[in-house]
Amino acid sequence: MSSWEGAVSSTLLVAAAVLVAALGFLLILRGRRMPGVEKGMGNDMKNKSGELNGFLDRGSSFHGELEFEDTMRIDGRFNGKIVSKNELIVGESAHIEGDVHVGRIAISGTIVGKIVAAQRVEIHRNGKVYSDIDTPALIIEEGAIFQGNCVMGDKKPATVTNIASKA
Repeated sequence: MSSWEGAVSSTLLVAAAVLVAALGFLLILRGRRMPGVEKGMGNDMKNKSGELNGFLDRGSSFHGELEFEDTMRIDGRFNGKIVSKNELIVGESAHIEGDVHVGRIAISGTIVGKIVAAQRVEIHRNGKVYSDIDTPALIIEEGAIFQGNCVMGDKKPATVTNIASKA
């Protein structure tokens, strides 16, 4: 086999693997399961915490509710609700409209809606957030856009004592 034929063969193998992974992801989003796809294409590849296990690429769009484990990256368009105890990465080309409830979120794209993050929100220099944020830690890089309100700190309601009535 010539090196040219080998290169074409390798390219076709990679393209087939990408297609299978994309099909599996779409089936998972529709509520169907494809064995092995959610956890890395088989029993021999265990999913480690923090490993990317979902991806919505540029040029793709999804409308609905998304729940995921570990880490999810969105570079396409999403409209709806996102729920996870772990990390969401919003790429530069991403546009998300809706409610986001996650553990951590790193934003380089655009979000319109509401963000609740149990641990941290990071808005990177290309990030645009038109949203209210509820999180204990907020990081905004120079150049980022944030328009909205932010609630930080303890979730318990404050107690107000009227000292004038005690006098």
